[in-house]
Amino acid sequence: MQRLLNHSINMEKVRTIIYHLPDGQSFVVPIDGLEPYIELGFGDICDTSEIDGVVHYFPKGNA
Repeated sequence: MQRLLNHSINMEKVRTIIYHLPDGQSFVVPIDGLEPYIELGFGDICDTSEIDGVVHYFPKGNA
């Protein structure tokens, strides 16, 4: 289980992370075998991994 600030994510259930970029684009990262290397920084997280195996990540922009 990975703890991100106030968010707990069970990485065993996550199959895909969708990064939503500030400019409106997004990209999909399948995490098969990459679980130990995934580090989400500051941002908002919508964890739907219990439902569909997906975590939506909205990173904070650079100031």
